[in-house]
Amino acid sequence: MRSMWKGAISFGLVMIPVRLYAATEQRDVAFRQVHAADGGRIKFRRVCSVCGEEVSFADVAKGYELPDGEMVVLADEDLAELPLPTARSIEVLNFTPADQLDPILFARSYYIEPEAAGIRAYVLLREALERSGKVAVARVALRQRESLASVRTRDGVLVLETLLWPDEVRAADFPFVEEDVEVRSQELRMAGSLIDSMTVDFDPAEYQDGYREALEELVAAKVAGREVAPPTEPALVDASTSLAEVLQASLDAAKRRPGRKTSA
Repeated sequence: MRSMWKGAISFGLVMIPVRLYAATEQRDVAFRQVHAADGGRIKFRRVCSVCGEEVSFADVAKGYELPDGEMVVLADEDLAELPLPTARSIEVLNFTPADQLDPILFARSYYIEPEAAGIRAYVLLREALERSGKVAVARVALRQRESLASVRTRDGVLVLETLLWPDEVRAADFPFVEEDVEVRSQELRMAGSLIDSMTVDFDPAEYQDGYREALEELVAAKVAGREVAPPTEPALVDASTSLAEVLQASLDAAKRRPGRKTSA
């Protein structure tokens, strides 16, 4: 892995020199936009809407559009002069119980590797976090943007997870939330039983990306010049079926599934 950031964890008066590495990667099947008639790649040109000329990448700048439509052009030098004290620092602000962080705030994850000079202080912070059961709440600037972040332990390594700011999370403003919807006790018991029957110890290795596998199979079939059988459509529940009947059918189906180790 190649590091994408170099700086230090600021923990009180302790400075721990570290590097950051992207902890995850997308495994999507990549597509190109092509001409359907001959498979040729589609090319895009950067054209100025004012003068109509094609613009080279070197001449492309960042612009901030004002409400009246006026464009404020910002150069890289302007952005470099912004006061970002966390540009080379993961500044620990405080510590908090891990269960108080709503997962909806999580953005991206990064592994934190200590520099040779900071290994002892790094291990000290890691051990202290593990014993406390807490996570560090920090502030860091990545990719010319300051973010709130959490620092936790995972498999002997500190992991930084950038967090969304509160105003970046949309409110779940749906009318049904305020409605008085009746849930029958029998249905609630059956739903609870269904949850219990489907509860297992989570092991991510047990799950596969079925859509990606189907896409890869489709591409392989196209190359080989053969047809791919369409997937079987799931059986639909008739609209006249009651919720209790659907729950009972689900319970019966869950009992027929191959046994798995359930969580305690």
